[in-house]
Amino acid sequence: MLKALLFDVDGTLADTERDGHRPAFNLAFKEFGLDWDWDVALYGQLLAVTGGKERMKYYVENFRPDYVKPADFDAMVAALHKAKTAHYTRMLGQGGIPLRPGVKRLLMEAREQGLILGVATTTTPENVIELLRHSLAPDGPDWFQVIAAGDIVPAKKPAPDIYVWAMQQLGLAPDECIAFEDSENGIRSSLGANLRTVVTINDYTREHDFSGALAVLTDLGEPDQPYQRLDASGKGERGVVDMARVQAWLA
Repeated sequence: MLKALLFDVDGTLADTERDGHRPAFNLAFKEFGLDWDWDVALYGQLLAVTGGKERMKYYVENFRPDYVKPADFDAMVAALHKAKTAHYTRMLGQGGIPLRPGVKRLLMEAREQGLILGVATTTTPENVIELLRHSLAPDGPDWFQVIAAGDIVPAKKPAPDIYVWAMQQLGLAPDECIAFEDSENGIRSSLGANLRTVVTINDYTREHDFSGALAVLTDLGEPDQPYQRLDASGKGERGVVDMARVQAWLA
């Protein structure tokens, strides 16, 4: 029996990566006097690594062999990430980043039916809360019974730990939940936690491997903007993802 819907955030609830996190990183770099600049194409490569602090370290190791690390490099990265989060939340407060098609509609329907909502993400709790508050509803964070985010577990996606932790907090088993993801690292994480998973792709992830997904979609769809299904088992299917559709897929 389905009891809970667990959502990734960046790229799944909203297209935050390209036009939110990326420019926020660049503002932090500028603030710290660094000549680092992540354009759209480069950021697509960096998204292979989950976690902002991990992403910066990966960038230095793989793209900036000329950069001489200071003795307190780890502390600097942590400070950079804190500054980046501040820039990102300020951007949200100035107008928000819109939720993806169908997200608010599905969340509202699930709540009306008494289902539990949860978040499982590698982004920081502050980022999640501000996105939900500004892009969903002023009480958006309260819609979710668990917000598993950031460094709450040591191993980030594609490790399954964040989903396992979320389910532990809810006291639920994998067969009582369904996950919503947007990336290969995300679905590796959810499948590793034995969760059935619906994928909504975005510009950065459309070429990823989503083997094992329950369904792969362009988005969750709206009545005037239906999703298109992309996986072989349902290719060409169009519609909106509502709870009836989810239950039919699970059956």
